[in-house]
Amino acid sequence: MVSNDVEALAVGEWCDALLLTPKARVIATLRVWRRDEDNFLLLTEPELGDAVVAELRKMRFAAKCEIEPEQHTSTIVFGGDEGIPNDEYGVLAREVLDVELEPTIAPGELERMRIEAGTPRYGYELDDRVLPAEAGLDKTHISFTKGCYPGQEPIARLHYRGHVNRQLRVLAVESASPGDEIEYQGKSVGRVTSAVPGVALAYVRNEVPDDAELSVGGATARLDLAPARP
Repeated sequence: MVSNDVEALAVGEWCDALLLTPKARVIATLRVWRRDEDNFLLLTEPELGDAVVAELRKMRFAAKCEIEPEQHTSTIVFGGDEGIPNDEYGVLAREVLDVELEPTIAPGELERMRIEAGTPRYGYELDDRVLPAEAGLDKTHISFTKGCYPGQEPIARLHYRGHVNRQLRVLAVESASPGDEIEYQGKSVGRVTSAVPGVALAYVRNEVPDDAELSVGGATARLDLAPARP
């Protein structure tokens, strides 16, 4: 049902995966943790929980399994060795469930770290119009050796025979807002999806040169060639 080989996980291991439509559009991003031999916890965005449960139940044909929602709080901890590894913020971190900790990083700074790391977020960079390869998720969330799953055929066809026309890129730009058009030589070549002062995430057409000078709402922008993913 999901895009990665969760059966290959040992107890205590985890992997990232996607729940996709038959046309390979993203329904939800998942972090799958094998808690026991026959017990998997699927972590996703709070607003996607009901959709994940409904989709999995709809696709449960002959499988003898129970699919039940659980509610957890999730805290990102930088440093330490407890919890599920997390690489979404450009530095090594852990995702710890159901603990009470005082925040030490403001939400705005955490968002800056995510953008600088080039990490897509559902509702911003990801929705049911986005192909996984456009957001770089084919490198982290997909197994090309496991068996069939919804969306597997177009994913494999694109991987082995084709290419996407745009990709998620980090932009260095003084000021931008989500939805802003990106222009190059007078033509629209992309759009901003997330932004904080000085940096933004955007989908940009592949034909744009890496050293291009871009315009975003009248401000000059350049492609960041080295997002800070660890």
